[in-house]
Amino acid sequence: MANIRDIAKLAGVSVTTVSRVLNNHPYVSKEKKEAVQRAMEESNYQRNINAVHLSKGKTFLIGVVIPYTNHPYFGLLVEGIAKEAVKNNYKLVLFQTNYEENREIEALEMLQHKQIDALIICSRSCGWDVIDEYVEYGPIICFEDARGRKVSSTFIDHYKCFSNALEYLYHKGHQKIGYSLGRKSGTNSKQREKAYRDFLNKVNLSFDKDYIFYDCLKFEDGVKVVQKLTSMDNPPTALLVTSDILAAGIITYCKEKSILIPDDLAIMGFDNQPIAKIMHITTLEIPLVEIGEKLFLQAIDSNHSHEEIDVKLIERQTV
Repeated sequence: MANIRDIAKLAGVSVTTVSRVLNNHPYVSKEKKEAVQRAMEESNYQRNINAVHLSKGKTFLIGVVIPYTNHPYFGLLVEGIAKEAVKNNYKLVLFQTNYEENREIEALEMLQHKQIDALIICSRSCGWDVIDEYVEYGPIICFEDARGRKVSSTFIDHYKCFSNALEYLYHKGHQKIGYSLGRKSGTNSKQREKAYRDFLNKVNLSFDKDYIFYDCLKFEDGVKVVQKLTSMDNPPTALLVTSDILAAGIITYCKEKSILIPDDLAIMGFDNQPIAKIMHITTLEIPLVEIGEKLFLQAIDSNHSHEEIDVKLIERQTV
């Protein structure tokens, strides 16, 4: 395979001239530029893009860690990230982790080895002790409250918005309120659990562990939620649900079981995804596309920053 010296010899010019042509330098005569281009065509020369990136100190690649590619929540985040990436002439490298720590560490190691310029973590499985080992190698941006750490973050105050949602349901007349979570161990889940317990203490209501539904992420998970509800002697009258896609699954299966929404069971979702608009689901609007855009802009900014995003209550027909 021809290298830059071979091209220079074949074109009858200096190595510096070839380099200038490759980098679109303006001060090269038309004749020399054409000679270099002919030599490149004749020898089928291909630029070593890794060497180009190494010389510039950038790959123009941003890593994006998501647990799943087939969930609308993460799809909307990636949509926002991708929108800004296109505007800024960057490409994305997606890492689907399935919440496996070793997969997330692979992404962190690519940052360490300068194979990507920055890493956006949309949902984290590694502990902060692991993340902290890699902050010196490049920008790390998290979609969670990371104030006080050496990373940037755009985040939702899940404690505050969950508390507000519980207050809303309570003032609608509900005292038996349950909720669902995607996973027990997540930072957001812990904030929501604390908000729930604090709310019960505040209004002097007893805690019932059966009112909490774990491992609920997908539309199909609505089936197991409704099955559990129908088996309970004293079921909740309202549910604060992980996401709109799960809320849609619960509502669909409730119809099959002749459970009236909101008369028998009030449902409140999260995110304000398109399905919430179609099915008239009361929800908390999290502007995921906008958040994705902000995460990307933080990834290409050399300064650490933290931005809280406000959550808006959208009242429809399920409460």
